[in-house]
This record gives sequence, structure tokens and C-alpha cells, in this order.
Amino acid sequence: MGLVLALAAALWAIGYLMGAPRRARLTMIGVLYLGVVLLHLVLPGGHALRLATGGTAAPWLILGGLAGLGLLYAVGVKRLKARASQREAREAAPKTGLFAEGELERYARHIVLRELGGPGQKKLKEAKVLVIGAGGLGSPALLYLAAAGVGRIGVIDDDVVDSGNLQRQVIHRDATIGMPKVFSAEAAMKALNPYIELRPYHRKLTEQIAEDLVADYDLLLDGTDNFDTRYLANKVAVAQGKPLISGALSQWEGQISVFDAKAGGPCYQCIFPQAPAAGLAPSCAEAGVLGPLPGVVGSMMAVEAIKQITGAGQVLRSQMLIYDALWGETRKIGLKRRADCPVCG
Repeated sequence: MGLVLALAAALWAIGYLMGAPRRARLTMIGVLYLGVVLLHLVLPGGHALRLATGGTAAPWLILGGLAGLGLLYAVGVKRLKARASQREAREAAPKTGLFAEGELERYARHIVLRELGGPGQKKLKEAKVLVIGAGGLGSPALLYLAAAGVGRIGVIDDDVVDSGNLQRQVIHRDATIGMPKVFSAEAAMKALNPYIELRPYHRKLTEQIAEDLVADYDLLLDGTDNFDTRYLANKVAVAQGKPLISGALSQWEGQISVFDAKAGGPCYQCIFPQAPAAGLAPSCAEAGVLGPLPGVVGSMMAVEAIKQITGAGQVLRSQMLIYDALWGETRKIGLKRRADCPVCG
């Protein structure tokens, strides 16, 4: 038996040195193996060749069976690796269309709207929207923009979730108390729509980052509660020709407007030339706010964003909509550009 194994090793070595393919070398050894088994089956017992090759066919049959099992295992592993590689290649390949498989069903109620349709949904998918603030106004705006299928949504906020937020900031949960608001919002939006790109920025909007950040987006939504950030967002939006949708709240009342100086409308600073004196515009924490009110106004901001992106209807440019929740009244006032505005005049 040792002689045959030595001969098999010699055949493998000679084939290797001659550059024979691996398959050819395995074939030669297979022919040698079949020849040995055939000898044991044909020649009578006690024959010199049988004695020289082990005396019986049993060990050769066992060896052949083990080799066959090993070969089958190797072939199986190779096929599994090939399938895994093909699957990874399919998943890594860019999608041939704008929408993923099954995604259009998600937006079917948009697509049947005459004012939106397929082209409008395509515009939403290609849109890039930055929401400043993930609080009361940002919460519903972010959820509805995500549900609507806006392709890229950025959210910037340096605050963390606390229990006092949960009365009105519906994008956050009790389980996310202590988490940065942008990451809490990101998780909620991703759970709602996994087909969109989300970019959370856990920091304050400052002069140092504002220009570069806004440059990555087509449209801004401002849901902040301080005038410094509002004036900064307006300044950068005007400089880059980006529309700015702004909402504000106070106790039972909310207001919303679309500021788009590039389209001929006024900017935020045209209407509010300077911040009010201390105490004249108390924050929600100081004056209180009705829980559902941010939901109403924030949802309106999302509506105006969708209209601005798709061209449907008429946005609230050069107008301010004021909603009085206590008395159930809504009214509009006209807004005019100010010639001496330091930002857009």
C-alpha cells in the first residue's frame, strides 16, 4: 500500500513540476486508484500484485470513500462561497432605478394625487432638506418628511432629550431620555422609513459651520426657539439662495411662513428686524405651550416643504399664517420685502 501512495505522490510532484493543471494531476491519481481497486477485484487471492498493494480491496475502498466525502465537502464549500459572493455583489451594486423594490407602494397615496404624481415623488426622493432643531416643531416636521420619502434629511440640534420634552416633542420616547435629540430623532425616522438618508448633527448651528452645512441642502426648516439661530439661518439661506420655512410658537398660538428672497419674497429679518427685548418673547419653558400645537404647526411646515419641493399649489411666500388654537381661528397676513433690510435689501 505504501508503494502505491509513494507512486501517487511521485505523479503529483511530476505533474506539478511540468506545470500540469491541478485537475489533470487529480485525474492521474484517480486513474491509479481505480487501477489498484480493479486489480484487487480481478486478480485471485494471493496474487503477487495484490500482496504488493495491500492484499485486499477493503482499505482502498475505505480510502476512496473518505476521499470522495472530502471532495464533496470541498465542492459544497466552494459553491456556498460563490453564492455568498454573488449575493454580496448584488447588494453592493447600485440600484438601477431611483426607488428600491417595493418602495413605490409606500408612496402610493402621494402618487395618485394629481398635484404630485410620480414626478413629484421623484422630486421628493431627490430632495435634500435640513431641519434646524429637533424639538416641538422639528419633531412632526421630521416625521412627516421622512414618511413622505424626502431623500436626504439633515437635523442639527445640540440638546438632549429630557422628560419635559415628551409632552409635545413626539419624535422622542421615554426610553431615549438623556440621548442627544438628533440621534433619538434619527432612530425614529429610520424605523419609519429605512429608504432615506439621514444625517444627524449633534451640535449648535454656528457661524463657523453654517455656510458649509447649508450648502449640502436645497431647503431649510427652522424650528428653533432662539433668535440668534433664526437670524443666522436666515442670513445663510439668503446668501445661498435657499428657501427657509420658519415656524414659531407661543402658548396657544403658532405662526408659519416661507422666506425666499431669491424668489422675490421677504426674508426673516425683513419682518423681524431685531430680536425683541428680554422678557417680551418668553420661551416655551417660561410661558408654557399647548402640547398638540407644535404638532399642528410642525406638520404645516412639512406641508410647505413638500409643496416647495414639488411645485404643488402655492407656498406661504410673502405671507404668514397664524393659527390660534384657543379659539380655533386661522388667519393670513401679507408680508413685504424691506428695502433697507441688512440681509436681503
